[in-house]
Amino acid sequence: MAELRGDFARHTSSEFNDELEALCADLLKMGGLAERQLRLAIECQSEFDSSLVDQIKEAENSVNAWEIKIDETVASVIARRQPTASDLRLILVISKVVRDLERAGDEASKVAEMAQKSAESEKPSAVGHSEVRTIGDQVLKMLGDSLTAFARMDADMALDVARNDKEVDQIYQSALRALSTVMIEDPHQIGNVLNVMWVLRALERVGDHATNIAEHVIYLVKGTDIRHLSVANVEEAVMNAPDVDER
Repeated sequence: MAELRGDFARHTSSEFNDELEALCADLLKMGGLAERQLRLAIECQSEFDSSLVDQIKEAENSVNAWEIKIDETVASVIARRQPTASDLRLILVISKVVRDLERAGDEASKVAEMAQKSAESEKPSAVGHSEVRTIGDQVLKMLGDSLTAFARMDADMALDVARNDKEVDQIYQSALRALSTVMIEDPHQIGNVLNVMWVLRALERVGDHATNIAEHVIYLVKGTDIRHLSVANVEEAVMNAPDVDER
Protein backbone atom coordinates (compact mmCIF):
# COMPACT_ATOMS: atom_id res chain seq x y z
CA MET A 1 0.00 0.00 0.00
CA ALA A 2 1.22 3.48 -0.86
CA GLU A 3 2.06 5.87 1.98
CA LEU A 4 0.96 9.48 2.10
CA ARG A 5 3.81 11.89 1.47
CA GLY A 6 5.26 13.58 4.53
CA ASP A 7 5.15 17.18 3.25
CA PHE A 8 1.39 17.36 2.85
CA ALA A 9 0.33 20.99 2.81
CA ARG A 10 -0.43 22.53 6.20
CA HIS A 11 -3.32 24.77 7.14
CA THR A 12 -3.86 27.51 9.67
CA SER A 13 -6.27 25.16 11.42
CA SER A 14 -4.31 22.12 12.59
CA GLU A 15 -7.60 20.32 13.20
CA PHE A 16 -8.65 20.82 9.58
CA ASN A 17 -5.23 19.65 8.42
CA ASP A 18 -5.55 16.52 10.57
CA GLU A 19 -8.97 15.80 9.05
CA LEU A 20 -7.62 16.06 5.50
CA GLU A 21 -4.61 13.87 6.30
CA ALA A 22 -6.90 11.31 7.95
CA LEU A 23 -9.12 11.29 4.85
CA CYS A 24 -6.13 10.66 2.61
CA ALA A 25 -4.82 7.95 4.92
CA ASP A 26 -8.21 6.22 4.96
CA LEU A 27 -8.34 6.34 1.18
CA LEU A 28 -4.93 4.69 0.93
CA LYS A 29 -6.01 1.99 3.39
CA MET A 30 -9.04 1.31 1.20
CA GLY A 31 -6.74 1.25 -1.82
CA GLY A 32 -4.48 -1.28 -0.16
CA LEU A 33 -7.44 -3.56 0.43
CA ALA A 34 -8.56 -3.21 -3.21
CA GLU A 35 -5.03 -4.12 -4.33
CA ARG A 36 -5.05 -7.18 -2.08
CA GLN A 37 -8.45 -8.20 -3.40
CA LEU A 38 -7.18 -8.01 -6.98
CA ARG A 39 -3.93 -9.82 -6.21
CA LEU A 40 -5.80 -12.72 -4.60
CA ALA A 41 -8.26 -12.87 -7.49
CA ILE A 42 -5.40 -13.20 -9.98
CA GLU A 43 -3.87 -15.95 -7.83
CA CYS A 44 -7.23 -17.73 -7.94
CA GLN A 45 -7.04 -17.84 -11.71
CA SER A 46 -3.60 -19.46 -11.66
CA GLU A 47 -4.39 -22.01 -8.94
CA PHE A 48 -7.86 -22.08 -7.48
CA ASP A 49 -8.13 -22.22 -3.70
CA SER A 50 -11.48 -21.81 -1.94
CA SER A 51 -9.74 -20.13 0.99
CA LEU A 52 -8.64 -17.35 -1.37
CA VAL A 53 -12.27 -16.76 -2.32
CA ASP A 54 -13.13 -16.32 1.35
CA GLN A 55 -10.29 -13.80 1.74
CA ILE A 56 -11.48 -11.92 -1.34
CA LYS A 57 -15.02 -11.70 0.02
CA GLU A 58 -13.65 -10.46 3.34
CA ALA A 59 -11.59 -7.82 1.53
CA GLU A 60 -14.62 -6.77 -0.50
CA ASN A 61 -16.66 -6.27 2.67
CA SER A 62 -13.87 -4.14 4.10
CA VAL A 63 -13.61 -2.08 0.89
CA ASN A 64 -17.36 -1.45 0.98
CA ALA A 65 -17.17 -0.44 4.64
CA TRP A 66 -14.37 2.03 3.89
CA GLU A 67 -16.42 3.48 1.06
CA ILE A 68 -19.28 4.26 3.44
CA LYS A 69 -16.95 5.64 6.13
CA ILE A 70 -15.08 7.91 3.74
CA ASP A 71 -18.31 9.14 2.12
CA GLU A 72 -19.63 10.09 5.55
CA THR A 73 -16.40 11.87 6.45
CA VAL A 74 -16.34 13.77 3.15
CA ALA A 75 -19.90 14.98 3.70
CA SER A 76 -19.09 16.02 7.26
CA VAL A 77 -15.94 17.93 6.28
CA ILE A 78 -17.73 19.80 3.49
CA ALA A 79 -20.60 20.75 5.79
CA ARG A 80 -18.39 21.90 8.67
CA ARG A 81 -15.38 23.39 6.89
CA GLN A 82 -16.90 24.68 3.63
CA PRO A 83 -13.57 24.15 1.84
CA THR A 84 -12.51 26.20 -1.18
CA ALA A 85 -9.86 26.12 -3.89
CA SER A 86 -7.41 23.19 -3.68
CA ASP A 87 -8.89 21.95 -0.39
CA LEU A 88 -12.22 21.47 -2.12
CA ARG A 89 -10.51 19.89 -5.10
CA LEU A 90 -8.75 17.39 -2.83
CA ILE A 91 -12.00 16.40 -1.12
CA LEU A 92 -13.83 16.02 -4.43
CA VAL A 93 -11.00 13.91 -5.83
CA ILE A 94 -11.10 11.66 -2.77
CA SER A 95 -14.83 11.10 -3.27
CA LYS A 96 -14.23 10.14 -6.91
CA VAL A 97 -11.27 7.86 -6.20
CA VAL A 98 -13.38 6.03 -3.62
CA ARG A 99 -15.89 5.15 -6.35
CA ASP A 100 -13.21 3.80 -8.63
CA LEU A 101 -11.64 1.72 -5.87
CA GLU A 102 -14.99 0.19 -4.94
CA ARG A 103 -15.72 -0.66 -8.56
CA ALA A 104 -12.23 -2.08 -9.07
CA GLY A 105 -12.94 -4.31 -6.06
CA ASP A 106 -16.20 -5.42 -7.66
CA GLU A 107 -14.31 -6.43 -10.81
CA ALA A 108 -11.79 -8.37 -8.71
CA SER A 109 -14.68 -10.27 -7.14
CA LYS A 110 -15.95 -11.15 -10.61
CA VAL A 111 -12.52 -12.57 -11.46
CA ALA A 112 -12.67 -14.76 -8.34
CA GLU A 113 -16.20 -15.91 -9.18
CA MET A 114 -15.07 -16.95 -12.66
CA ALA A 115 -12.11 -18.81 -11.16
CA GLN A 116 -14.47 -20.75 -8.91
CA LYS A 117 -16.80 -21.49 -11.81
CA SER A 118 -13.89 -22.74 -13.90
CA ALA A 119 -12.59 -24.94 -11.06
CA GLU A 120 -16.02 -26.50 -10.62
CA SER A 121 -16.38 -27.17 -14.35
CA GLU A 122 -16.52 -30.77 -15.56
CA LYS A 123 -13.74 -29.97 -18.03
CA PRO A 124 -11.40 -27.42 -16.44
CA SER A 125 -8.85 -25.98 -18.82
CA ALA A 126 -5.66 -23.94 -18.70
CA VAL A 127 -6.64 -22.03 -21.82
CA GLY A 128 -6.12 -18.31 -21.48
CA HIS A 129 -4.14 -18.51 -18.23
CA SER A 130 -1.11 -16.75 -19.71
CA GLU A 131 -3.29 -13.93 -21.05
CA VAL A 132 -4.98 -13.53 -17.67
CA ARG A 133 -1.64 -13.41 -15.87
CA THR A 134 -0.21 -10.87 -18.32
CA ILE A 135 -3.12 -8.44 -18.08
CA GLY A 136 -3.63 -9.15 -14.39
CA ASP A 137 -0.05 -8.22 -13.49
CA GLN A 138 -0.26 -5.10 -15.61
CA VAL A 139 -3.48 -3.73 -14.12
CA LEU A 140 -2.37 -4.62 -10.59
CA LYS A 141 0.71 -2.48 -11.13
CA MET A 142 -1.42 0.31 -12.60
CA LEU A 143 -3.70 0.30 -9.57
CA GLY A 144 -0.75 0.39 -7.18
CA ASP A 145 0.98 3.14 -9.14
CA SER A 146 -2.16 5.27 -9.30
CA LEU A 147 -2.45 5.12 -5.51
CA THR A 148 1.24 5.93 -5.09
CA ALA A 149 0.78 8.88 -7.46
CA PHE A 150 -2.05 10.11 -5.23
CA ALA A 151 0.01 9.69 -2.07
CA ARG A 152 2.92 11.60 -3.60
CA MET A 153 0.76 14.07 -5.54
CA ASP A 154 2.86 12.99 -8.52
CA ALA A 155 1.32 14.01 -11.85
CA ASP A 156 4.15 12.43 -13.88
CA MET A 157 3.60 9.04 -12.28
CA ALA A 158 -0.13 9.39 -12.87
CA LEU A 159 0.59 10.15 -16.51
CA ASP A 160 2.57 6.90 -16.79
CA VAL A 161 -0.52 5.01 -15.58
CA ALA A 162 -2.61 6.69 -18.28
CA ARG A 163 -0.04 5.66 -20.89
CA ASN A 164 -0.12 2.05 -19.68
CA ASP A 165 -3.88 1.86 -20.15
CA LYS A 166 -3.45 1.98 -23.93
CA GLU A 167 -1.04 -0.96 -23.74
CA VAL A 168 -3.52 -2.95 -21.64
CA ASP A 169 -6.24 -2.28 -24.20
CA GLN A 170 -3.98 -3.56 -26.97
CA ILE A 171 -3.10 -6.72 -25.04
CA TYR A 172 -6.78 -7.24 -24.27
CA GLN A 173 -7.82 -6.98 -27.91
CA SER A 174 -5.00 -9.29 -28.98
CA ALA A 175 -6.04 -11.85 -26.35
CA LEU A 176 -9.66 -11.76 -27.54
CA ARG A 177 -8.56 -12.48 -31.11
CA ALA A 178 -6.39 -15.40 -29.97
CA LEU A 179 -9.19 -16.85 -27.84
CA SER A 180 -11.68 -16.51 -30.69
CA THR A 181 -9.36 -18.63 -32.80
CA VAL A 182 -9.29 -21.28 -30.05
CA MET A 183 -13.10 -21.46 -30.07
CA ILE A 184 -13.17 -21.89 -33.84
CA GLU A 185 -10.53 -24.60 -33.82
CA ASP A 186 -11.90 -26.47 -30.79
CA PRO A 187 -15.64 -25.94 -30.15
CA HIS A 188 -15.36 -28.03 -26.98
CA GLN A 189 -13.43 -25.15 -25.45
CA ILE A 190 -16.14 -22.54 -26.05
CA GLY A 191 -17.38 -22.57 -22.45
CA ASN A 192 -13.88 -22.26 -21.02
CA VAL A 193 -12.91 -19.53 -23.48
CA LEU A 194 -16.00 -17.46 -22.74
CA ASN A 195 -15.18 -17.70 -19.05
CA VAL A 196 -11.66 -16.40 -19.71
CA MET A 197 -13.05 -13.58 -21.85
CA TRP A 198 -15.22 -12.43 -18.94
CA VAL A 199 -12.17 -12.51 -16.68
CA LEU A 200 -10.13 -10.47 -19.13
CA ARG A 201 -12.96 -7.97 -19.45
CA ALA A 202 -13.10 -7.56 -15.66
CA LEU A 203 -9.33 -7.03 -15.49
CA GLU A 204 -9.44 -4.53 -18.34
CA ARG A 205 -12.06 -2.60 -16.40
CA VAL A 206 -9.75 -2.52 -13.38
CA GLY A 207 -7.20 -0.87 -15.66
CA ASP A 208 -9.84 1.70 -16.61
CA HIS A 209 -10.52 2.48 -12.96
CA ALA A 210 -6.79 2.80 -12.24
CA THR A 211 -6.59 5.24 -15.15
CA ASN A 212 -9.52 7.20 -13.75
CA ILE A 213 -7.67 7.51 -10.44
CA ALA A 214 -4.58 8.72 -12.29
CA GLU A 215 -6.67 11.33 -14.11
CA HIS A 216 -8.06 12.52 -10.78
CA VAL A 217 -4.51 12.89 -9.47
CA ILE A 218 -3.53 15.01 -12.48
CA TYR A 219 -6.58 17.19 -11.90
CA LEU A 220 -5.66 17.51 -8.23
CA VAL A 221 -2.04 18.47 -8.89
CA LYS A 222 -2.40 20.48 -12.08
CA GLY A 223 -5.96 21.75 -11.83
CA THR A 224 -6.53 20.42 -15.37
CA ASP A 225 -9.36 18.05 -16.28
CA ILE A 226 -7.83 15.63 -18.78
CA ARG A 227 -10.74 13.20 -19.05
CA HIS A 228 -11.64 12.18 -22.62
CA LEU A 229 -8.34 13.52 -24.01
CA SER A 230 -5.96 11.42 -26.08
CA VAL A 231 -2.71 10.33 -24.42
CA ALA A 232 -0.77 12.84 -26.53
CA ASN A 233 -3.06 15.67 -25.46
CA VAL A 234 -2.85 14.56 -21.85
CA GLU A 235 0.96 14.62 -22.01
CA GLU A 236 0.87 18.15 -23.42
CA ALA A 237 -1.60 19.30 -20.76
CA VAL A 238 0.48 17.85 -17.93
CA MET A 239 3.75 19.28 -19.19
CA ASN A 240 2.34 22.76 -19.79
CA ALA A 241 0.28 23.11 -16.61
CA PRO A 242 2.14 24.22 -13.45
CA ASP A 243 1.33 22.61 -10.13
CA VAL A 244 -1.44 24.50 -8.40
CA ASP A 245 -1.36 25.77 -4.83
CA GLU A 246 -4.38 27.92 -4.11
CA ARG A 247 -4.72 27.49 -0.36
